[in-house]
Amino acid sequence: MISDFGLPQLGYTPAHIIQRRPAAWCGLRAEAIELLESQPYEYAFQAPVHLLIMAERSERSDGETCLEGLPRSRLRELSRRMTFVPAGHCFRGWQKPRVMTRVNLFYIDPRGPCLDPELGFDRTEFQPRLFFFDPDLWATALKLKAQITAPSAVSSPYVEALGEVLCHELIRLNGTKVPPRAGRQTGLAPWQEKRVADYIEARLDGRLTIADMAACVHLSPFHFSRAFKQSFGMPPHRYHMMRRVEAAKALLNTTKTPMTEIALRLGFSEASSLSAGFRRMTGVSPSAYRRIAG
Repeated sequence: MISDFGLPQLGYTPAHIIQRRPAAWCGLRAEAIELLESQPYEYAFQAPVHLLIMAERSERSDGETCLEGLPRSRLRELSRRMTFVPAGHCFRGWQKPRVMTRVNLFYIDPRGPCLDPELGFDRTEFQPRLFFFDPDLWATALKLKAQITAPSAVSSPYVEALGEVLCHELIRLNGTKVPPRAGRQTGLAPWQEKRVADYIEARLDGRLTIADMAACVHLSPFHFSRAFKQSFGMPPHRYHMMRRVEAAKALLNTTKTPMTEIALRLGFSEASSLSAGFRRMTGVSPSAYRRIAG
């Protein structure tokens, strides 16, 4: 099934008896699902993304579940059980609910930008798992579930870290050895360094977010911040400010442009904001720097 936003999702029939509460982060989407009417329903899923199903409350008086690669199951007590559907696998079933179902769905893009390439997640051949329980994976999924309704969860480094932990747990559960990290931490690739430096240079007159800079080199904000600091020796926002101060220095050296105009030209709301940043970077005020340079 394809959602209203063109993204694959677990389909329910009839659809009107299900309430969906969606959330989306970098490379990871989630849905909190609640049954609104106690009547039989069917479900089906097959997509190029992985699906982790976390059933908080689910019991059926009758029903059957099929997951490609595994024997079909007629298990009735499904609460506190999880199911993992690898990308491309067919998952379907039906049930007569005995309680009002409440499950959480996590859709994981195997090549999502939230994942560290060293993890090897996109190269892992995952095995399907039906109605299992793992305490560590459950605990991580429960923390992510709590973020579905959290207003501050969008682009949160905490959520991105939880998403990465979830992927590590899935690899552990799959019995796959995680590739060892290199002896030293690596920063951005040369092409990424150039692209982000050019991106920042072209936007010295405006505000930049970590998400904007990360997107231009196809990384999650979490991994981008770490890699950027390793490559440039400072956090992204400090580098951005440094480049704005360098641009201010050039104008102070070569023109008689008033400080207020320089500040506005470089995207500062007022001259005092530029002055504060300038002093932090150079140890002197812009006016003092102009006198010394002159």
